[in-house]
Amino acid sequence: MNRIIDGKKIAQRLKDTLKIEIENIKEKFKLVPGLAVIQVGNVAASSVYVKAKTKAAKEVGIRVFDYHLEDNISQKELLDLINKLNNNSDVDGILVQLPLPKSFNEQEVLDSISSTKDADGFHPINVGKLSISPKNDENLLIPCTPYGCLLMLRELNIDLVGKNAVVIGRSNIVGKPMAQLLLKESCTVTIVHSKTVNIKNICRNADILVAAIGKPEFVNQDWVKEGAIVIDVGINRVQLNEDNYKLVGDVLYDEVEKRASAISPVPGGVGPMTIACLLRNTTISCKTKLSVNRK
Repeated sequence: MNRIIDGKKIAQRLKDTLKIEIENIKEKFKLVPGLAVIQVGNVAASSVYVKAKTKAAKEVGIRVFDYHLEDNISQKELLDLINKLNNNSDVDGILVQLPLPKSFNEQEVLDSISSTKDADGFHPINVGKLSISPKNDENLLIPCTPYGCLLMLRELNIDLVGKNAVVIGRSNIVGKPMAQLLLKESCTVTIVHSKTVNIKNICRNADILVAAIGKPEFVNQDWVKEGAIVIDVGINRVQLNEDNYKLVGDVLYDEVEKRASAISPVPGGVGPMTIACLLRNTTISCKTKLSVNRK
């Protein structure tokens, strides 16, 4: 019998823990973590994500600084805002919702965020720390989606050591940091991508398969070994008709769940975990600031 990995439930437990931590910070230091959320333009999907992140932050007691900017602002104006937030002691985490308008250099914008306020965990310094740090360093600012995936795997209470893990996708946001996290768990890790030869055969040998390619229902049962654990990172909008759409993952769920020993659904899987891990990073940034200031 396969197991559905309930991301909502796991995320709620993490948020409950963070809420207690934040209440303790407030009682002891008379302040709460602050998260600045920046959205440029009015992409519908981005607005949905920003609303969900803002709502979750407020629920655990994080103060939200909301910046919704017009899509005709210049990159310099955005960088000037980020610089101000970098120097604002009330702000512990900064999130720039992606994608940005095409005229922007996304990497340059992300790199301008202070590494100590990097709520998404994308800054080169934090990426480097992830690569070289000890396995259980709880002060790391880790990319939210891959860390959420790891927490889901840990929820299964299985020994990850020596497992053959395959990550489909090599993005800086998910694929590469996911591989780093699995390596820390002593998995044997392979990253496959659009140029990989015999990609299906490689995936069929995986004990753990993480799909993060952004192609709706791309991975079917022929890609999955009997009894594998499947984590579906994809969130794709598939148009049903002129007025309606549905959300699906990168995995053809109805087929794959019959072969997998455990699988994450879409929606209700990785998505809630990503948001909870964003709140974790913001809280860690606040605690780090407080510990530095006390020295």
